[in-house]
Amino acid sequence: MVSLLKTYRPVLKFIGTFLGVYLVLIFCYKFYLDLSIGSKYAPDYFSNLVGEQTVNLLNLLGYKAALSVDVYHPILYLSMFGENIAYIAEGCNGISVIILFISFIVAFADTFKTTFLYILVGSILIYIANLIRIVIILIAIYKYPEHQDVLHGVIFPGLIYSMVFVLWMFWVKRFNIKQADAEV
Repeated sequence: MVSLLKTYRPVLKFIGTFLGVYLVLIFCYKFYLDLSIGSKYAPDYFSNLVGEQTVNLLNLLGYKAALSVDVYHPILYLSMFGENIAYIAEGCNGISVIILFISFIVAFADTFKTTFLYILVGSILIYIANLIRIVIILIAIYKYPEHQDVLHGVIFPGLIYSMVFVLWMFWVKRFNIKQADAEV
């Protein structure tokens, strides 16, 4: 049993670190969401920010977009040319994807500075990609409403998670190259 633990120690350390960081960040995020209830930003500050930035980008692209708050539910309605197209809820802000990204990167942590900078740059990239994803999906839903389920449920989540996977693989490859050089 001890030899198995020694053999699989790196794997167990990765899983433990990943799960520990993930659970702590999810707990903190849940705490943040609980504090957001009843605030002036609906449904929460980050979701509201994503909604506002989405409207700004859509207007910049020539789509007359507006945002309105649902007084009964924690969502924001997004309309284009006066027609409600979709709603933005807490899950649209990309924070849960960023938490997943951070948990993996910390589990393969390098030096503090390198890890922190990679998390910062990667999180910003994910945030921007998520914002662009929302803009594109809203335009696509506006033009092809019959494909809303496939666009929202399959294609666009696949794109954002693929990006996170590429960021993870870049981190692991860079980290593993450094480890291999250190062992030689």
